[in-house]
Amino acid sequence: MCEQALKYLTENRDNTLKKLNDFLSIPSVSTDSVHKKDINEAANFLETYLNDIGFDKVEQQDTGGHPLVYAEYNQAGPDAPTVLFYGHYDVQPVDPIDQWKSDPFKPEVRDGRLYARGSSDDKGQVFMHLAVFEAYMKTEGKLPLNVKVCIEGEEEIGSENLYRILHDKQDQFNADFAVISDSGMIAENQPTILYGLKGFTGIEINVTGPDHDMHSGMYGGAIRNPIMALNHILTSMKNEDEVVTVDGFYDGVEPLTDKERELIKQVQGEDYRSTAGVNETASEKGYTAKEHTMARPTFEINGMYGGYQGEGTKTIIPSSATAKITCRLVPGQDPDQVQQLLEKHVYDVAPSGVEVEVVKEKLSAKAYKVEPNNPLIEKAAKSYTKAFGKETVFVRMGGSIPVVEWIEDIYKMPIVLLGFGTPDDRLHSPNESFPLDSFDKGMETLVHYWSEINTK
Repeated sequence: MCEQALKYLTENRDNTLKKLNDFLSIPSVSTDSVHKKDINEAANFLETYLNDIGFDKVEQQDTGGHPLVYAEYNQAGPDAPTVLFYGHYDVQPVDPIDQWKSDPFKPEVRDGRLYARGSSDDKGQVFMHLAVFEAYMKTEGKLPLNVKVCIEGEEEIGSENLYRILHDKQDQFNADFAVISDSGMIAENQPTILYGLKGFTGIEINVTGPDHDMHSGMYGGAIRNPIMALNHILTSMKNEDEVVTVDGFYDGVEPLTDKERELIKQVQGEDYRSTAGVNETASEKGYTAKEHTMARPTFEINGMYGGYQGEGTKTIIPSSATAKITCRLVPGQDPDQVQQLLEKHVYDVAPSGVEVEVVKEKLSAKAYKVEPNNPLIEKAAKSYTKAFGKETVFVRMGGSIPVVEWIEDIYKMPIVLLGFGTPDDRLHSPNESFPLDSFDKGMETLVHYWSEINTK
């Protein structure tokens, strides 16, 4: 069954790339209201393509924000499994535009890579699924399983309305399992099963002292400096061994098993020193850098500001200071509880003479993990290996995809993360690109996977 679909993809590759380029040419930037018309055009493109493929039901659903494109295929029969495929058609802004080597919305191939905004995140990966569905329908007249499609237009702005829709329309989106292609491989041409994602939460700390900037000579030694007070708070939250010192932070954290440590050890990942341009790595005591990034919680200061920022010196005691903090979480940690622990710690250690306010990050997500020996995961690994000709590696990732946690929380269904991006894709940056080799082998992986699902 899959041989005919593979042949169709090979023979129609030029037409497939043309369609993809048409999709990538739509500047569906979700953060800017100027692109509202483009958002609608991208949703219309998907609706038309899904209808052309032959899905039983295709519609755009109102979210209160950007439209969600929904489709169903139910002709595989009641005994066939049903998959929920999720992706997003919105993209990041292109700024700074002067750093692009070609127009971000005029796709261009250079050195085997397709350059365009959204080529990797996530239009290119979404389109691969649709092209494979088309290949099956054009050759076999049917799909190997029942499919529900959910492609949203708000992922790059935090999926503002998706959770409510998934929660309120459970019958519509319910399936046997979900597949998401909004991630990547650890290296180009290295098939990678992502079996875990970290959760996410954060806070902002605002420290206020005098009601205006004060002369440091006349008032130094008489009033508390808000930046110094903030520094005192921050240094009390993590020590030199990269261990978070907030009481209760590690409560409930699942220990890293010997089996997982061996899986992580086998991963030939990036050289962090080379990538970051630093002379050594710094990880939690007792864990390697790979173990820490993949499977241990983190606490990071993302930004800190206050006082004079200009050239030279301005001798003041600033009136305020702010720090933005995020934590990546692992299974066993609850984002709301972690926020409460952070808040309590800040207020407990805050020095006198200043006012301290903690603002909790609105967008949070729990960590997600599926057992690597789950049959759905094993079949995905087998399909990757067939297409790429290399053994598939298993990793957990330090990033977060909130929709993964939402689907797991609402539906309790297993989620397979079939990502085909590479570390060199420059997501969210100028000159985003996607290797055409990954595009071709990714579609081959999907053909094998959909055919494998019904096998014992």
